[in-house]
Amino acid sequence: MRSAIKFLVLFVVILAGCQQPAPPVTAPQFVVPPFTVPHFTEQVDTVVNMGNYTSHYSYALKEPLYVSYTLKYGGGDCSRAHYKFKADSTLTATAADYSHSGYDEGHLANAEDFAYDCKLDKKTFSFYNCLPQTPRLNRGIWKVWETRIRALSQTKTLYITAGGIFTAKLIKPGSHVAVPDYCYKVVIDSASGQTVYCLLFPNDNTDQVLPVSLNVLKGTLGYALTLVGVK
Repeated sequence: MRSAIKFLVLFVVILAGCQQPAPPVTAPQFVVPPFTVPHFTEQVDTVVNMGNYTSHYSYALKEPLYVSYTLKYGGGDCSRAHYKFKADSTLTATAADYSHSGYDEGHLANAEDFAYDCKLDKKTFSFYNCLPQTPRLNRGIWKVWETRIRALSQTKTLYITAGGIFTAKLIKPGSHVAVPDYCYKVVIDSASGQTVYCLLFPNDNTDQVLPVSLNVLKGTLGYALTLVGVK
């Protein structure tokens, strides 16, 4: 009987020694691509001051390269149910460019950030403040971060910059409106001048976001990026 018990104990010890810990499970990640595809000719042709945000606009792409604004105590009760994006003559994209394209009219300066003042809120519905975004991005992770940043604005004054990274994609055949491969957000704490967030979002259906450094972000752009408040 004792021999049987010793054999059983020895078997358990040997078995335990042969078992290896399972390899750690890591979440899938993406990296910033090198962008070997030539960018469009990208430059800021005009800076449009909309009062509550500034649009750094490209005539060639028919949309902003990026917009910037200051946010404090964002949010409010204004209804946006009947707002539509407003075009500016032949200088901007139009609703027809987006129609049947599969892309949303994606705000850069978020509408709900200005819902405390309905006039300011309505100004965000301009094609000076719009990039083509996939519905999954616009209504998914992009919106999640808009909400988080707006919550942060209840305790801090923030400088926000949002824009796109472009290569050679157009919204649909016959249109001159460019589609960003990635969208980004940079959030600066006005008091310290420090970067709170620098986020890169693939403009696809992955619903992913990648924190990057400002240097990495600037290195992927085909244009100069001017950030307010950075120290």
